[in-house]
Amino acid sequence: MGPFDWRKSRFEKAEESPGLLLWQVGSQWRRSIEKTLEPFDLTHPQFVALASVAWVGRSGQPTSQADVARHMKLDVNTVSQILRSLEEKGLIERKRTPDERVRSPVLTEAGVDRLGRSLPAVEAADRLFFDPLERSLPDLVRALRTLLRED
Repeated sequence: MGPFDWRKSRFEKAEESPGLLLWQVGSQWRRSIEKTLEPFDLTHPQFVALASVAWVGRSGQPTSQADVARHMKLDVNTVSQILRSLEEKGLIERKRTPDERVRSPVLTEAGVDRLGRSLPAVEAADRLFFDPLERSLPDLVRALRTLLRED
């Protein structure tokens, strides 16, 4: 078998591929966020889950793990594992509801404190990372929203 025939690609250069660029930029961004979250003893998925529990529950109405999963755009089983890790850290409680199959995640006092301290740090890291796009950032956000598909 010979070498791969790159003429099968529609791109002359790898860096012309939007998928590859999104992967590379996303990897750099995730590394910067993970580093930012180290002092808070949170992984990036844990931070997003913690913030999502707070965001989805902001109305005060009971929420479900499925609501959090929809907000995070992840499957319920993955979110359940992340929430379990947050529960083990004492940052959330997963309260039983009248439907025994449904658990309602809520922040504990420690979770409120941890989110209150980590959120400004993450937003500052975002500002620093996205600073080169300051003028076109609203356009980027619009473009990303266009690509975001509902499950």
